[in-house]
Amino acid sequence: MLHSDLNRRRFLLGLGGLGLASVVPGKALASYSAPERKLSFYNLHTDEKVTASFWEDGRYLDEGLAALNHVMRDFRQNEVHPIDPKLFDQLFVLQHKLGKKGEFQIISGYRSPKTNNMLRKAGGGVAKKSYHMQGKAIDLRLPGVQLKQLHKTALSLKAGGVGYYPSDNFVHLDTGPVRSW
Repeated sequence: MLHSDLNRRRFLLGLGGLGLASVVPGKALASYSAPERKLSFYNLHTDEKVTASFWEDGRYLDEGLAALNHVMRDFRQNEVHPIDPKLFDQLFVLQHKLGKKGEFQIISGYRSPKTNNMLRKAGGGVAKKSYHMQGKAIDLRLPGVQLKQLHKTALSLKAGGVGYYPSDNFVHLDTGPVRSW
């Protein structure tokens, strides 16, 4: 009787561990232990720069998120939209893994549906249901880091979508399902 109870407990503990593993983000995103998460951006279209702490003491900071959301706004419509904090987490880890501090250059952050539709009609290879419209994507580069290396390191995070656009000199990151193109 004691032996079967132990086996049942091990089995149930194993199932619990599998369940936990399915909801915990990948090791790359779960393993950063910095007491503060800070990012710097330079928006190539608006010439704006910002450096903001977006996470501290185990919580996201409204003021820092607001500053980052503003610089990633749809500059064509001057429309600010909340950016998924997981995207900022990805960028923080990406920068850490690259060992390169500095400003991410923003090619495209949030896009309103109107802007996204306009860019689609212009033939820029823009997705009809782009994650940019949900505040879950960014097109960027990082000065001092080769685009190939930025792409390779982003793929290693296994944290969302990663697109490689060498002819346009940027990498796309999003918080959607893990995939690449």
